[in-house]
Amino acid sequence: MDFWPWLSLAGLGAFHGANPAMGWLFAVALGLHRQSARTVWLSLLPIALGHAAAIATVLAVMAAFEAVMDLRSLQLVAAAFILAFAGYLAIYGHRHRVRVGMRAGMAGLAAWSFLMATSHGAGLMLVPAVLSLCLADQAGVAGTTDSLSVSLTAIAVHTGAMLTVIAAIALAVFTWVGLAGLRSAWINFDRLWIAALGATGIILLVW
Repeated sequence: MDFWPWLSLAGLGAFHGANPAMGWLFAVALGLHRQSARTVWLSLLPIALGHAAAIATVLAVMAAFEAVMDLRSLQLVAAAFILAFAGYLAIYGHRHRVRVGMRAGMAGLAAWSFLMATSHGAGLMLVPAVLSLCLADQAGVAGTTDSLSVSLTAIAVHTGAMLTVIAAIALAVFTWVGLAGLRSAWINFDRLWIAALGATGIILLVW
């Protein structure tokens, strides 16, 4: 039974990686500006670190609430917050975007990645899977020993999947497509992202 939460974490990592707002577009732009595939590769590290830090912050807050609340109450509180956040993004998200130049340095990429993942609620999408693993752990089913190790492993699985997808897309666009070619194949991820947040909140309500 605990196979599916891990698969969900990896799947969300792939979804986050495919979203240009999470990093690959900036890695490509920086690589094209410097005419270097090596720059594209180097850009992946700060992007992954910033994203992982944002995810870790959300899971740390969840763990703090878990210490004073039962898991069902935590699920309901998290569901209400996630649905409210999805509604906020649907109404006001386009007015409050994080602005960073397309030629940001490596430190700027890390900071931007953290802010972007936080402002989009990327970590909130992981809450149902991590709570499910914590429940299994309490029942003695999971192979981990506590919520901290579950959270750390979840961050590693999620970030690894995200980084794999970002690397594949960034290098493909840098090598073959180019930024100009994206104009004819652009996908607006905003609605997909909001729908995914809403689905996350609903899962917590009915789970």
